[in-house]
Amino acid sequence: MAMSGVAFAASHMNRNSVKAQHIKRGAVTTAKLRNGAVTTPKLRNRAVTTAKLRDEAVVSSKLGDGSVRSVDLGGGVVTVAKLKDGAVGSSKLLNAAVTNPKLAADSVATGKVQDGAVTAAKLHPGLLGDLVRNASYEASPKSALNSDPKTITANCPSGKQAIGGGHRIESETAERLNILESLPFVDPAGGRTGWTVKVIADGAFSLEVHAVCAEL
Repeated sequence: MAMSGVAFAASHMNRNSVKAQHIKRGAVTTAKLRNGAVTTPKLRNRAVTTAKLRDEAVVSSKLGDGSVRSVDLGGGVVTVAKLKDGAVGSSKLLNAAVTNPKLAADSVATGKVQDGAVTAAKLHPGLLGDLVRNASYEASPKSALNSDPKTITANCPSGKQAIGGGHRIESETAERLNILESLPFVDPAGGRTGWTVKVIADGAFSLEVHAVCAEL
């Protein structure tokens, strides 16, 4: 009779007759919850705190696009170890985000520089002054074959200066040849407009001078 009485009472309980105060603390355990019973509307705002999340419980597939903003992240939250290989693509970088202090030493190698990217405007003016352009090789006429001392200059074309030079000597009778000078010829304005060679000998010889010229 007692058991049937309980059964009768339970079967005739009105909807919503069991209130929160009738439930003993800790009476509703995980095993008593039906799968899917706790839905989003049943969760109070801020009810799920960080302490309630299992380590690695929130995976990337659970994050909506744009749901994690930079303002929501504290300093040092996203470490290198948390980033998947290849996760940060160029589209994820803010314009002007990679500044000089962010570049490691030797990080910009030759292979990273686009062909034609380094123009004259990107070079230091001092370096431009050391570069040669439109190099050419000039030769003086060959001198007469005799024993006279000879000083001959190979001249550079207008607008070019001598950056090197040399000479050629032909002789069948001279036993001693002395090259007294082999140097740039400097004009009154200070320009190196040619290459000069001065030679003396004890016999007949001919002299031809060569100059390497370029725009500077």
